[in-house]
Amino acid sequence: MKILIVDDHPIVRAGLRRLLAAEPAVEVVEAPSGKAALSAFRGGRPDLVILDLNLPDIGGLEIIARLKIIDPEARILVLSMHDDHIHVTRALQAGAAGYVSKTIPPDELLEAIRRVAGGRTYVEHEIAEELVFSGIRTPPHPLDNLSSRDLEILRLLTQGRNLAQIADALGIGYKTAANNCSQIKAKLRAESTADLIRIAIQHGLADRDVGPSPVR
Repeated sequence: MKILIVDDHPIVRAGLRRLLAAEPAVEVVEAPSGKAALSAFRGGRPDLVILDLNLPDIGGLEIIARLKIIDPEARILVLSMHDDHIHVTRALQAGAAGYVSKTIPPDELLEAIRRVAGGRTYVEHEIAEELVFSGIRTPPHPLDNLSSRDLEILRLLTQGRNLAQIADALGIGYKTAANNCSQIKAKLRAESTADLIRIAIQHGLADRDVGPSPVR
């Protein structure tokens, strides 16, 4: 089985590689960015992609969509610091077959890897429970009406990217990026780009540095 690990933190990639070393007949390939991931996927067509959502160039939600265009049968397991229902829901809607957090116990992570690689689905137990109850006991989330593309634009804005840079990262025209940004402002009732950045940071869309890997 060939596994592509996509994460910009070397310590996370190393931790996953060590965890997978005990698995029989597993070949591991690494990519530190979204662009590198797309290139590695096209060149090697791995059986499984383990994907972080916070990447330095193209965000994970966008990568999921592009991988599914390249290969609709791509098996993708998200391994992220984000455990809120917005990111989980959008990742699964985009085509990921599994979602786990970076605080997951190693044994459960291996179970998730085996299930998703084997053609099934997997969501970490605590995240799945939160998904069930979030729609019952909590009011609508402010970002519920945003698409995966909208969330990616907000993430890039928190990095200080301008519209031209966002358009380049997403492979769209400048006018399209500007229109999308205007639509996001309308959805969130924001008056300025600064308001969008504040909302994005407030709701955890800004990239967060990762501490020591939970996998060993």
